[in-house]
Amino acid sequence: MEKTGLINLEYVNTVIKERPRDIHKGDCGKVLVIAGSVGMAGAAVLCARGALRSGAGLVRISAPGELYPILQVGVPEATCVPRELSLPDLMACDAIAVGPGLGDDGQSAKLIRTILKKYEKTVVLDADGINAVSREGLLDELRETGAKVIMTPHPGEAARLLNYCGIDISELDRPATAQTLAEKTGAICVLKGSGTLVATEDGESYTNTTGNPGMATGGSGDVLTGIIAALAGQKLSPVDCAKAGVFIHGMAGDLCAKSLGETGMTSLDLANMVALAFKQIVGK
Repeated sequence: MEKTGLINLEYVNTVIKERPRDIHKGDCGKVLVIAGSVGMAGAAVLCARGALRSGAGLVRISAPGELYPILQVGVPEATCVPRELSLPDLMACDAIAVGPGLGDDGQSAKLIRTILKKYEKTVVLDADGINAVSREGLLDELRETGAKVIMTPHPGEAARLLNYCGIDISELDRPATAQTLAEKTGAICVLKGSGTLVATEDGESYTNTTGNPGMATGGSGDVLTGIIAALAGQKLSPVDCAKAGVFIHGMAGDLCAKSLGETGMTSLDLANMVALAFKQIVGK
């Protein structure tokens, strides 16, 4: 099935709704963020902030113990758990975000392999999580997983993964790149950049209509990963998580540019503006 379209406010209003009055934090999703390494703790902070600003009820950050002081100051609303996670720990989560600032150690690759083999809810795979697929030879596990995987590569990560699949990205335009990644991996592909694209294995392709050049700053993608994971924890379908997530991310960037200007905005500013993007969408 081939289907194309734009991701706009009219669409997002059909999937992002006002919260029921009697809701509690357990209803809003338990999100596990597997992110951060020595020197890259900020990636975990930004991802977790993106998830919390997107309404996640509970956020746990799985990280090396030496990062806990940084994380618990940077995101006091989140709890920290070890990188060594048991299967029950994973199964207790409504959604998993894995990859921002993760590094390339073998322990992380082992954990990703376990998630792909055992987990059956939504997984958002970003950054070093995507790189691990090609580096550790996890393409078969990705294709065969029972999880609903959403990949969020930037062009460089997309090129590395396609090269592993034997495809030269220089021969593809952006829509073809996103579509080929979705077909080769079986995942929903969010190809970041100007006019972020969302592509599915069965030929659906959507172009986002929000965002601006000020979002071209380190950590912006980490915030997006957190947004998408939070929406998954709130039981949106994987395609809706990807489409609504990129729109909200871009809207937050537009609100940030309006307030601060494009040149000086940072990803921490962007994460904070996610809350105002939701307020604009639902009216409160």
